[in-house]
Amino acid sequence: MKIAVMLGKFPALSETYILNQITGLVSRGHEVDIYADEPGETSKVHPDVEKYNLLDKTRYAPLPAKKVLRTVKGAKILLAHGYKSPMTLLRSLNLFKYNYFKHRDQGYFLRLLYSAIPLLDQPAYDIIHCHFAPYGLRGVLLREIGAIQGKIITTFHGFDVNLYPRQTHPNIYQDLFQKGDLYTANTPYTASKAVALGCPPDKIFTLPMGINLSHYRFRPPTLGQGESVKIMTVARLVEKKGIEYSIQAVAKVLEHHPNLEYQIVGDGPLREPLKHLIGELGIAEKVQILGWKTQEELIHLYDSSHIFLLSSVTAADGDQEGQGLVLQEAQARGLPVLSTLHNGIPEGILEGKSGFLVPERDVEALAEKLSYLVENPEVWPQMGKAGRTYMEEGYDINKLNDRLVEIYQQLLGSS
Repeated sequence: MKIAVMLGKFPALSETYILNQITGLVSRGHEVDIYADEPGETSKVHPDVEKYNLLDKTRYAPLPAKKVLRTVKGAKILLAHGYKSPMTLLRSLNLFKYNYFKHRDQGYFLRLLYSAIPLLDQPAYDIIHCHFAPYGLRGVLLREIGAIQGKIITTFHGFDVNLYPRQTHPNIYQDLFQKGDLYTANTPYTASKAVALGCPPDKIFTLPMGINLSHYRFRPPTLGQGESVKIMTVARLVEKKGIEYSIQAVAKVLEHHPNLEYQIVGDGPLREPLKHLIGELGIAEKVQILGWKTQEELIHLYDSSHIFLLSSVTAADGDQEGQGLVLQEAQARGLPVLSTLHNGIPEGILEGKSGFLVPERDVEALAEKLSYLVENPEVWPQMGKAGRTYMEEGYDINKLNDRLVEIYQQLLGSS
């Protein structure tokens, strides 16, 4: 199959789950092209990006922020490429049909023109797989103007059915739901939110984001003589990740168990406020914010940790977690996990067996379960085994990529 993947940034260390899908398709012999607005993190790149030469398969369509520059460059683009498909480019300029009021950021002035240019020399695709619903919307609009051909499948990840419709308007995906061909969601909860927004229930499948189990050696944690208990979090430092509650819970447990170390992997707008909180609580020697790490560095941190913590919450603006894939990574490694009763997270944890779930923002409950795990290291191996088995059964990227190809083939067979 010839497949186009559409998304906002590529490569992005925080979206390894999409990378795993892409490399799975390539390794199965499918031809994959990637269309993104801009590069993601470039200082630290996953080794599979180079292994599969994915940057050579990626085309970018950056949109200048200032309208004047956007207009000038757009005019040059029309002069340089207009002969290739004049009707397509003219249709992209139909501001009455494609505009910000109706389509928000997918209807920015000249957005479709810039997005269409990298597609003009490309043959028809079998599948156009759009990650996150706004890019699914772009996909159907690009197909409508004739810039791309193929069946469009859109994957919902969480943000796109939680925060984005609140930021825009409830009917933002009307064209996507009417003109898209098929949809997947990372959890049943995410799927239900998509259906509530208008997604046809008979056209959506639940397909979790998977992990490459070969990258996560199963080794249940053990506590050496005199060793500190190492707690780990991997997350963007934004409100919905609930890091402040994790820090407060760790501070409470440290009052009775000073043999703890807490490492937070990630970065974001809340880094400085969280560092300030750590200082206020007087636990700077025990809690570190490490910033983003490469895949190899991350694997090493998993290997040296004992407990994984992610206390996700619903943010004030309505933003919510989707699947919480890092919880699956931690369970694949064999770590007991502690998280919250939030969105699709409970579907990815065996409550009481591979980990524990507590209410959002409940620092006391977090501290209580964390204390239990710290005080009872003998339960770690059993919980780790349960988590690993659960990951092998439901989150193995190889099995999920096989299922994805089946979905593609079913979609093509239905035409």
